[in-house]
Amino acid sequence: MNRDLLLVVDAGNTNVVFGLFDGPKLLNQWRTSTDLKRTADEYGVWLTQLIALDGLKTRDIGAAILATVVPQAAFPLIHLCERYFGCTPLVIGNSESVGINVEVTNPIEVGADRLVNAVAAHDHFPGWLIVIDFGTATTFDVVRDDGAYFGGVIAPGVNLSLEALDRAAAKLPRVSVAKPPTVVGSGTITAMQSGVYWGYVGLIEGLVTRIKAEVNHDMRTIATGGLAPLFKNGSDLIDELEPDLTLLGLRLVYDRHVQAQK
Repeated sequence: MNRDLLLVVDAGNTNVVFGLFDGPKLLNQWRTSTDLKRTADEYGVWLTQLIALDGLKTRDIGAAILATVVPQAAFPLIHLCERYFGCTPLVIGNSESVGINVEVTNPIEVGADRLVNAVAAHDHFPGWLIVIDFGTATTFDVVRDDGAYFGGVIAPGVNLSLEALDRAAAKLPRVSVAKPPTVVGSGTITAMQSGVYWGYVGLIEGLVTRIKAEVNHDMRTIATGGLAPLFKNGSDLIDELEPDLTLLGLRLVYDRHVQAQK
């Protein structure tokens, strides 16, 4: 039986993303909300049906890799891989399991998703890099030209800021993240959208400018995460868009692990 497909799993604070690779090719990806009460069987019923709808066979999955910043989510996802796909996943937990140098005071504090982003960014783009990941938090990670993780910045995520505004201000409605037609809003909704959208563009441009001045190197800025396309359209300081950076990084880490075992 041919079992060449690799399942990659990125379990974040808000979503769990599953990707299926055939060699370097990402066949498809599926996303569900992070729910610590969800069991391996619940994941299994949902995921196997989606895989089948794509005309793929679960028996062709021969390996898996998992990165999570939510430790409680690891057990059901490991059990999912073992029970439904017949393989124990490689679990990414720190810089040693990723295989890169982490030039910060306490490397164990750096999230697995940020480390695999660094791996993928260095593989795809040359030189010094700033990787902006629009997730639950908006993170800015600096990758050195030799691939080492140099440090970063963590800011509240866009949706997290909107939720805080909705909870704290009784008269303000819940709004979606969108690029408003003008900076000055003509009503409450457009004013809020402007504050969120252009406020975050200002955050992005301010931090990117300060990082470049502090590091004192030519740097390329890479954006990833669900809202990355929206914000790339608002700033000339974002050079590249790679929405699947974390999944690509997980595949690279797995391939390097296999090569190291030979």
